[in-house]
Amino acid sequence: MPNTYNYVATCLFGLEKFVGEELDAIGAARRETIDGRVYFSGDENVLAAANINLRTAERVLIELSSFKAETFTELFDGVKDIPWESFIGKRDAFPVKGHSVKSKLFSVPDCQKIIKKAVVERLKSAYHTDWFEESGTKYQIEFFILNDKACIMIDTTGVALHKRGYRTEAGEAPIRETLAAALVKIARPRLDVRLWDPFCGSGTIPIEAALIMSNTAPGIKRRFSAEEYGFIPGKIWSEQRESAKENIYSDEFEIYASDIDSRVLKTANANIARAGMNKYIKTFVKDATDIEKDDVRTTIICNPPYGERLESIREARELYRKMGKNFPLLSPWQIYIITSEEEFEKLYGVKADKVRKLYNGMIKCNYYQYFKNNSKR
Repeated sequence: MPNTYNYVATCLFGLEKFVGEELDAIGAARRETIDGRVYFSGDENVLAAANINLRTAERVLIELSSFKAETFTELFDGVKDIPWESFIGKRDAFPVKGHSVKSKLFSVPDCQKIIKKAVVERLKSAYHTDWFEESGTKYQIEFFILNDKACIMIDTTGVALHKRGYRTEAGEAPIRETLAAALVKIARPRLDVRLWDPFCGSGTIPIEAALIMSNTAPGIKRRFSAEEYGFIPGKIWSEQRESAKENIYSDEFEIYASDIDSRVLKTANANIARAGMNKYIKTFVKDATDIEKDDVRTTIICNPPYGERLESIREARELYRKMGKNFPLLSPWQIYIITSEEEFEKLYGVKADKVRKLYNGMIKCNYYQYFKNNSKR
């Protein structure tokens, strides 16, 4: 009989809605959502499906216990009560890391030591030994203490989910794959509408769009740390991968990926090939400010340069002014632009229909959406 577990999917701030919807799609039972985290439950099949299919989550963890922890004694006792021997073998490794937010136990290193000690004490009793070589399978223990409530977890993902495996090289200003997937979802891609990224860089947005539009699971080609866990049946991973392959669509659609720099297109083409999305994405050199409208219904999604140094800030702002002169001429094409520039609308010259706050890693950005009418008004 399958075992049911409680899980946590972590994500960038602002992407919780999309993670929740993706969990619903794989049959997971959502329990709670807070900033950067969606709590859910399901059996081992849900665990494998989540790792393979989630596009906007960073990692999936098994939640072993949650309890009040205002003192180190409470933290130690709560962790020791967990049946660690049901998960961790005698020779397995079990490092500890985590975070503490708005809690009395604010020292992360001290919390790590207490949790490690509690796990060791529990395993000492279970395996009748005073020494653990930790040379076997790695079980990454994670803790999250929020408002004096400790959540103790085991990571099942390993390398973060945004690392799909197709991007071995990135441009100067890479966008995280999970965020790129969210940008595409917000723009509501359709098979009969051409999608175009005129600042494609390493190709992340076009690739994520192609994966979404072809319903190709982002984790179908990579492996996860939980595939080595003895308490999870190995066959579920192959079964979930086969299920994901069967769900890929055979529809035809077209995505444009252009950039003014021919050198970055070499990187984009290599990434597109590794992702297996060649047949959907057409790459070419083009100045984004010179795009001319044709009769094909089009949605532009782009991540133009932000500018970090003083000189590059000036250049970025001048680029936004040029975009504001050209992009409105493309109406009724829909335009979606993400940038950290707070004055973007003023520079662009058109107020967005909707603005959504998102984070590209630690950089706070706004996603400016022009879907009603991009013309000057």
